Amino acid sequence: MMFQATSKLGLVRALLGVYSHHSRNRCNMSCTGKVALVTGAAQGLGKAFCEILLKNGAKVGLTDVNAELGSRTAAEFESKYGKNRVVFQKCDVTSTSDFTDAFQKIKSTLGGLDIVVNNAGVGFEMGNKWELTVDINVKGTIKGTMLAMDNMRKDKGGQGGVIVNVASMAGINPNPCGPVYGATKSAIITFSQCWAKNPELLQNGVRINVLAPAFAETEMMKGLSDKSSIHAPVIVEMIKQKVGIMTPEFVAEAFYELVEDQTKTGAILKVAQTTGKQYHTM
Repeated sequence: MMFQATSKLGLVRALLGVYSHHSRNRCNMSCTGKVALVTGAAQGLGKAFCEILLKNGAKVGLTDVNAELGSRTAAEFESKYGKNRVVFQKCDVTSTSDFTDAFQKIKSTLGGLDIVVNNAGVGFEMGNKWELTVDINVKGTIKGTMLAMDNMRKDKGGQGGVIVNVASMAGINPNPCGPVYGATKSAIITFSQCWAKNPELLQNGVRINVLAPAFAETEMMKGLSDKSSIHAPVIVEMIKQKVGIMTPEFVAEAFYELVEDQTKTGAILKVAQTTGKQYHTM
């Protein structure tokens, strides 16, 4: 399931930022039997990502800081897809020990690791909570990516794999409603791009892609009107009119393309209700 650079030219192309989604015909992998770990999996986008992976034959380890909701979601999936294909592990992505334990449990329970989705995120802007946005969105994604590479790199005993880091269109287009959130999502994009261009990572079979959705029907979307966010209802409505509001299932279809297409590495896929899928070049 891994992207492999087959020549020195392939490595040069990666270093120069000429990514495979511009230069190669699509080559799909089968997710049947693959093992995925998804953070922030109890609800919203994370839950939708888990479901599309399960529908396509993968085994999925769900992680979330909300143990009650995460356990309910896992039970729901177990009833639909079988207990041997689903496991839940409580995990606070700001905790290195939590994260390490989650990787170890999911890998040992489900029999390996092929796909990692760093989806956990928040959008706090006001008071002291803005620091939590940085801790979860940036540090959590970096921790998850590092752990994923440690577990999937061929030179470290892994079989290769793919990492999808969930950013946002707010990390590409400035959003006055979320300066801290937008900064964290920009950081995720740059961090992911830097690793995707690393020839050593390509040689060891690991791909890294970024999903950048616009507004979707999630709890974070509802939170735009509370006191933890910048209250700018006029601006929010203008953005909604421009980009629309997606269902999590709509976003999941775009997400799955980044997992399935083995020619994709270093890709940044924007998705919005009004414009659909669009690849972005930095």
